[in-house]
Amino acid sequence: MDSGLQLKSSTKKFAFLLASSLMLVINGLCMPSGKTAEKLVVQVDGTLIPVSIKELTEWGIAKKGTRSELGVWLSLLDEESQKGFLRILKAPLLKELSMGRQMLKSWAGRQLLDEVSDLLLVDEDSSGITLLNTLEQLLETKSSVSTLDLLDAIPAEKIRLDLDALFVLASRWRLQLKSQQKLSEALSKLPPTEISKKNRISTENKSQKEPIVLPLFVQHRSRAINLEIWYQIPNKDKKSSWILLMPGLGGSQNHFRWLARHLNKKGWSVVVLEHPGSDTRAVKALLEGRRAPPGAEVIPERILDLKAVILAKEKGFLKLKQENLVLMGHSLGALTALIAGGALPEPGLQKRCTKALDDLSLTNLSQFLQCQLNDVQLSKKLNLPKIKAIVALNSFGSLLWPKEQDINLDIPILLTGGTLDLITPPISEQLGLLLATKPQRNSRVVLVEGASHFSPIRIDKKSIGKKQADLFQLGEDLVGVRPLEVQNLLADEITIFLDSIENNKLSTNKSVHKEINKVRIHSLNRDTVKRLLHGQ
Repeated sequence: MDSGLQLKSSTKKFAFLLASSLMLVINGLCMPSGKTAEKLVVQVDGTLIPVSIKELTEWGIAKKGTRSELGVWLSLLDEESQKGFLRILKAPLLKELSMGRQMLKSWAGRQLLDEVSDLLLVDEDSSGITLLNTLEQLLETKSSVSTLDLLDAIPAEKIRLDLDALFVLASRWRLQLKSQQKLSEALSKLPPTEISKKNRISTENKSQKEPIVLPLFVQHRSRAINLEIWYQIPNKDKKSSWILLMPGLGGSQNHFRWLARHLNKKGWSVVVLEHPGSDTRAVKALLEGRRAPPGAEVIPERILDLKAVILAKEKGFLKLKQENLVLMGHSLGALTALIAGGALPEPGLQKRCTKALDDLSLTNLSQFLQCQLNDVQLSKKLNLPKIKAIVALNSFGSLLWPKEQDINLDIPILLTGGTLDLITPPISEQLGLLLATKPQRNSRVVLVEGASHFSPIRIDKKSIGKKQADLFQLGEDLVGVRPLEVQNLLADEITIFLDSIENNKLSTNKSVHKEINKVRIHSLNRDTVKRLLHGQ
């Protein structure tokens, strides 16, 4: 049986067993007033069932040995259902007062709280204000807050949990996850056109070239922007383009030093941007409770950073001889590149977002950033020089450009992603995005099986010691499989794309499926993308 259906069946069984035991006829329940609610009303199949919060708390603390009526009925659930229910009750909702406050007061945090408040109603209030205030008060005295803590502390006459809505939401999540699973299965069935057991994990050493760090003073920033500049190596192939690379939200320059070094060795000049306010310093400030997490509101300043670098080149401050510009970015940096290139959101974003955020888009976190653009002023006249191409790593924009050829850019675009990415899912945020671009013979999507949103990120070894895996220590479930090898394969595919732009010639117009040291990577043209999406 489907695990989601099992959960629904188990939850309903608990609800109706409890209802029978208490022999209550629920018809407009009214709770006695007091400091905190005494009962949680669970809505399931249109029926309202009261649960004693005190008994629920006692069961959550002791689990076994409770002699309450609720405890008796909970003991009838199978062991796995009991463990799952207990994990939900005890799991921390928030840790640390300072960071929790900043998260809840951020734009994305408010959207999440608003949606959660529709599932957990406090005195029929769906604004989330009572929940927010209670969480803040609990965090004043507790290091972390669980569901049990919150239920026991909410000052209300009636708390209602809408399980019917939760089941609908869970069904939508399962559908999205199944779609992504089907994509992975479809890709795995494509026979590789190239197989190699060659292991190319790169090692960096002190003898390798390092970038020049140059401070750039700009009017819109309180401090200088430090640029990492990789000037073209003499006697290398003369490239006509230079590359401007932008990290993602909370990212830093050293995350992409591996890629800048690789491209520089291939003959390109590369400038890696620092974005104050949405870099690793901003994340540290969030963790310390000194600021809210950055979101899409930073895009206008990021574009000003980009324009300042271009102006510095035009004035000779950056001594780059190449005339053509390639914009490259990861995640929010990729979105910034598309917007800076001239792709503004299509009309009707607010309506699309209202529908998307009603589903609590936890399987596509990029939708929060996309919808925040409703509140962000984007300049329609950027006056940037001719952009030769865009390389967008783990890009997104399905709500901004929902239909084919919505993106009004007449340049080649390379989109990359991974089958384990739930922050920018490949079906909508890379495959769908390619179809939203205008047809270009060089444009492609590169998907890596087993790669995640964080696969392109590498941390400088000096930051964490001499371990081989110089990446975020997040584990394979978040970083993805074989991250160093994935990075090498991505670097090769980016080089192939950029060479095709330089030479105005593709090595092949067909989709290419490679297996290198057990890592499968797919370079997909527009026709293949259409077939894959049609199969979803």
